[in-house]
Order: sequence, then structure tokens, then C-alpha cells
Amino acid sequence: MKNIFTICFCFIALMGCKNGNSKQNTTKLELNTLKSKVAKVTIKNTEGKYQLLVNNEPFYIKGAGLEFGNIPALAKHNGNSFRTWRTDNGEQSGKEVLDEAHKYGLMVTMGIEVARERHGFDYNDEAAVKEQKERIRKEVLEFKDHPSLLIWAIGNELNLRSTNPRVWDAVNDISKMIHDIDPNHPTTTTLAGMSQQDIEYIKERCKNIDILSIQLYGSIVKLPKFLKDFGWTGPYMVTEWGATGHWEVPKTSWDIPIEENSSVKAANYLKRHQIAIESDTTQCLGSYVFLWGQKQERTPTWYGVFLEDGKETESVDVMHYIWSKKWPENRTPQIKSFTLNNKTAYQSVILKPNKDAKATIDIVDFENNTINYSWEVLRESTDLKDGGDKENRPESIDVQLTKNQNREINFKLSEKGNYRLFVYADDGYNHAATANIPFKVE
Repeated sequence: MKNIFTICFCFIALMGCKNGNSKQNTTKLELNTLKSKVAKVTIKNTEGKYQLLVNNEPFYIKGAGLEFGNIPALAKHNGNSFRTWRTDNGEQSGKEVLDEAHKYGLMVTMGIEVARERHGFDYNDEAAVKEQKERIRKEVLEFKDHPSLLIWAIGNELNLRSTNPRVWDAVNDISKMIHDIDPNHPTTTTLAGMSQQDIEYIKERCKNIDILSIQLYGSIVKLPKFLKDFGWTGPYMVTEWGATGHWEVPKTSWDIPIEENSSVKAANYLKRHQIAIESDTTQCLGSYVFLWGQKQERTPTWYGVFLEDGKETESVDVMHYIWSKKWPENRTPQIKSFTLNNKTAYQSVILKPNKDAKATIDIVDFENNTINYSWEVLRESTDLKDGGDKENRPESIDVQLTKNQNREINFKLSEKGNYRLFVYADDGYNHAATANIPFKVE
């Protein structure tokens, strides 16, 4: 058995609010006429109701976090913006990213890399803080006049594992510097989660930023309560939200987090957006779903709405619906059930060495397309990082396949250890459902 065993636009991206009036929307074609024009981005406050304006036209962010993801697909599905985490992602320069965004009529919240205390940076080191600020000044000067630039995001989750409040003094100084050299774009900084202490630091030490950015996963349904309880009355964006975090889910009896399947995730995306984002028409300027791409974080499928081979999961269908108010013409297969030895992932599956194990998946497809099934066993990841830092994909395992019948396989493993069985159900139209079950061989 191989490591993976397999059976068998002319588009205009609406860039405004939901209002259909042409004056309320900036279209892809209109943006493309602005090749030499800087976008003037402002925040309108009407008696505590906030609205983002691009060249004096309302702009509600329908966005995604996108480091190396599919920019054309974002436009195709009617997104109007994406965020980055740094000006140079190691594969594309900031100019290349902005140019591609402009090609597809998208606006960019451009991330600026700011050192984190949890990675060893000392915000009491004045020389290091000054050097960082000067590096950022050069980045801002390079990109500030690009017509697809929307907002500057100063750092990412600088509150995570942070103890020195001087980080917020540094963020405030960077924001002041940006406003001095770029009067056309607002600034923000992103928080991992939300606490009373975080909000107090922002209010006291970071008054110069224009927008607060909040990043929550399963707990995002509590966002309306957090805003009220912690007293944030200014404008904000949700710059990361999506799948239930690996720190928020149930675990096996041997303490391994259980990943929700792609259909459960999709349902949660829709529910969370309705409860926590679109319900706030006063302070929320929009959001960036995480992640418009794929990454290894605990598993290769946990947070990305695309698979490693580029196929779209059901969460892309949901984002299409959220951004377009209609479902895509061809929908992704949905998972009804997935079991290993007649147990779900939540029943802590333990196998015996060299003994047959049976896996069964039940899939439905809206269009009754022919489904192709692929299966893979990975070792449980031991390269576990913090805050989304880069992790290595776990090893794919050769197993002995004793039965292979479309939705059902039997297999054996001889070596004791912790593993996950993954299944991918592909409809032939670049869509795939996926699920995995962690299991132990002992």
C-alpha cells in the first residue's frame, strides 16, 4: 500500500456593502482604472456607528487571511480583500502581492512583521526597538502609494505570551510614524483572543491606532459579550476566525485533539459569521476568515479551507454564500458519518497490532457526482508549535491494505504508536470533503 492509497472569469468582485446601488460599491473594473491613484481610506463615525470608506465609497471587508493562497479564487467567490502577515512572505515581494491583488480587484490589509516577546524580543531594549521602527519605515515608504493598499496591520498577536506592556508603546510609535508618512491608510494591530487587560493596554498605550483587530476561533460566538464586558466601543475587524482551535476541542483518552470534519467546520463557519460578525452593524468593519490556503498546524487539514492539492473544502462554499448571498453552482460533498471499527473519533479508537481495522465513510453530494476516495495514515504530529508558528508535516505511513471498496477500507498496522487516518472525498470538480480519526496502536 502506498503512502496515499487512492480508489479508482470574466468576473467583477463587488467591493462595497450589501447595498446594490452602484455608488455604494467599488468594482474590479473601477479599481483597475486607479493604477496611478492612491486609495484614500478613512473611517466614518456617525454617532458611534463606524464605516470604512475607500475613496469616499463604503467598503465592508469580505476578506480572507492569505499568505500563499489562491488570489483568483478569492475574487471568483466574491471576496473583496485579503490580509497578509508581513510585507514579504518569502515567496513574493510586497509589490508582487499588491499587484496581483490589484489585477483581481482586491484590497489588502498589509501585515507588518513586528517582533514578539515570546520569540525573545526585549521591548526594554531601546536600540532594538528603534532599529525595528526604522526597518518598518522603509517598508511603509515602499508600499504606501499602491492603489490596492487598504490598511496597515502592525504586528500579529503581540499579546500572546506577552508580559511587557511596552510592546504597545512600540506599536503606538509605529502607528504615529505611519500616519506621518502615509496619511491615506489607517492602522490596526491584532489581538490573540480578547481580555480586559488587553483592551486596557490598547486604550491607555495604543491610542494612535485607528482600528482594533480581534482573532478568535471557537470562542468567537462570545465576541458580542466580550466587546460589551471589556468596554470596546471603537471600530474593529475580525482578522482571524474559522475552524475550532486545536486548544478548544475534545481530546482522546491519550490527550490528542480531535479535529472536526470538513462539514462540521463549514456549518460552524456559517453560524459563527452570523452570530459574531454580520450581526454587528455598528462597530464591525468586516472580517478575514482563516485560512484561504493550506498549512500544517497539528494536521495538514485543520485550518486551511483548501487541501494540499488545492481542492476546495465545504468551507469555501460557505464563504461564497456569505459573500454572495447565494450558494455556488456546484457544491462540495458533505460528510454524514466517518467511523473506524464502528467508532467515531470521539470514542478514543485503540487498535491491536497486525489486526484488521475497518474504516467507513458516508458521503452525500448535491449533484450526485461520482466520488473518488483517497485514504492516508499519518503519525500523530510531535512538531507542536505556538501561535501558528511553522510546523513540519508528520510522516505518512505505509500500511497493509486488506480491503478496498470505495467508501470502506480494511488495513493493518504492526508498529505501536499514535496515528491519524485521513479520508478525502473528491467530486471531480475541484471540491473535496475530508475527515480524520486519531487512533492508537497498542
